[in-house]
Amino acid sequence: MRITITGASGLIGSKLTARLRERGDDVRTLSLRNDELAPKLEGADAVVHLAGENLAQRWTGDAKREILQSREQGTRRLVQALPDSVKTLVSASAVGYYGPRGAEELTEDDPPGDDFPARVCVAWEREANAADARVVTIRTGVVLDASGGALAKMLLPFKLGIGGPVAGGKQYMPWIHVDDLVGIYVAALDGAHWRGPVNATAPNPATNAAFSKALGRALHRPAVLPIPGFALRALYGEMSAIVTTGQRAVPRKALGYGYEFAHPDLDEALDNALR
Repeated sequence: MRITITGASGLIGSKLTARLRERGDDVRTLSLRNDELAPKLEGADAVVHLAGENLAQRWTGDAKREILQSREQGTRRLVQALPDSVKTLVSASAVGYYGPRGAEELTEDDPPGDDFPARVCVAWEREANAADARVVTIRTGVVLDASGGALAKMLLPFKLGIGGPVAGGKQYMPWIHVDDLVGIYVAALDGAHWRGPVNATAPNPATNAAFSKALGRALHRPAVLPIPGFALRALYGEMSAIVTTGQRAVPRKALGYGYEFAHPDLDEALDNALR
């Protein structure tokens, strides 16, 4: 296929680009900062939309506006520029769509939350779904990749033996190995039956406490030093809710579509990601 990817230089985009090129797809990259999107999209069969301002920053008023606008207006610009040749749009989203929901098991049919990440995801998906094409929105969990993202940020304190459960540790972490996330994007591109929202999370989400213990085992370090929620809130403000709350999201649709996870077990997934 001829596939255009936005956000191709990021953690997921770079690995997805490599996977698609390995199998012979014609992959082009697109920056949404480019004033003329239409010429860059000409002749594409499919578009993967990954671009968006990083959520992992203190959420000042300006940062919130940029986070929302980069997804809402950026996706709108992209969709308006899509040529007739594009039959498939696979757009990033996040499990933050559901808001903090405790231990409630969440499938793609569950309604959105009402906190800031949830409102961003709702706007993001709404703009993607306006495309005149088959649309799949990938609600991504916590990505396991030692070279970037959430796992990379956790490694230093755990390696030093000062890692542990956050804010009590009862909140769920809907983790996914980066290889499976890339695999789900590829399956969504290829599968004409893949449509709508898809939870990109492993079949067995873990609580923060269980995840902390598993990461300690993988690094052969103790993982018993609790990190109080108030300390994170003092350090990161409202953004700390990403780690002090969580979602027990499960990949019902991906499994139903026949996707087979390469790394469904947390201990094995962490060992592989850290290798």
